[in-house]
Parts: sequence; C-alpha cells; structure tokens
Amino acid sequence: MTKKTKENKSQKTDNVEINNIEAENTNIDNNVQPEQESEELPEEEVDETAKLTAEIDDLKAEVAKQKDDFLRLMAEFDNYRRRTLREKADLIKTGGESCMKAILPVIDDFERALQAVNNSNDVEALKEGVDLIYNKFRSYLDQNGVKEMETIGVEFDADKHEAIAQIPAATPEQKGKIIDCTQKGYTLNDVVIRFPKVVVAQ
Repeated sequence: MTKKTKENKSQKTDNVEINNIEAENTNIDNNVQPEQESEELPEEEVDETAKLTAEIDDLKAEVAKQKDDFLRLMAEFDNYRRRTLREKADLIKTGGESCMKAILPVIDDFERALQAVNNSNDVEALKEGVDLIYNKFRSYLDQNGVKEMETIGVEFDADKHEAIAQIPAATPEQKGKIIDCTQKGYTLNDVVIRFPKVVVAQ
C-alpha cells in the first residue's frame, strides 16, 4: 500500500468522526428545551404574598391609630396640666378669702368695743365685752383646726418648743421640763404653725 493511499484512508476516517460528533451535537441541541423567559409563581406562593401584604397594611393602620391616640393623649395631658396650674394659682391667690371673711365679724366687734370705751365708764361691762370677743375668736380658731399648745409642766421638745432661757430646777422632778411660757404656740391640724417660747428647768 502506497503512502498516498494511507493518507486518503486516514482522511476518510477523520471525516467520519467529525460527522459523528456533529450528529451527536445536533441530537443534544434537539433534546435541550428552551428556558422560559419568566417563570410563573405557584398559586400557593401568590396566596401567601397576598396574605403578607394584607397583614402589612393592617399593621400600618394600627400604627397610625396608635400614633393618633398618643398625640390626643398628650394634648389632653397638656390641657390638664395647664388647667391645674391655673387653678393652683387661683387657689393661692384667693385661698384665704373664706378665712378673712370669717374674721371680719370679730373686727366689727372690736370696733364696737372701742366705741364703747369712749362712751362708757363701766369697766366691768367693757371687760365682759372684750371677753366675749376673745372667746368668739378662739371658737373660730378651734373650728378651723387651730389649737393652743400645752407647755407648762411638759417635757421640753426641741422639735416643738423654742427655749429662750434655762433656770435651775427647784426639784429633781422639774429637770428638763417647761416651767414658764412667754409666748404661746399653736398648731394647725396638729402641725406647728408657731413655736411657743418657753423657759426650761435644768
């Protein structure tokens, strides 16, 4: 066999192999399905998406409602605070009005007593009138919670009494006790509003 014959035979073999490869590629291309440009979502996923969207809308509405309620509450509280401050200021300004009105009759009694002093020489009658005025005023104080503090013979208490002097005790029993009061003390509803000035035995 010549060299040329061998070359021709080899070329034929190569051509057959090439044809076989091309045929296989053609079969592969025929079997491959073209990809869809856009895949449709399954029905279950569509339903779930719609459900989540509805829940989000509900939550947004709830947040908006809560915000509106909060703003309304803050506005109401601010109005209440302003009203309370105004009422407190009015109370401080006019709080003593009823107290002053109740004292006015006592002033009237004192004025009548002063007129009687100028027009009468009856000392006993004048003294009796002054006593009536005094008792009337004391009664008014009692009705309003103002009470006189007991001092004489009471143990000295720095939280309730103001010591202006100390003197030696006449007996051992008097030590630490109040033996004299130079100015009375008073309480208002059991709270000291004026401390009594006292002398204490030591």
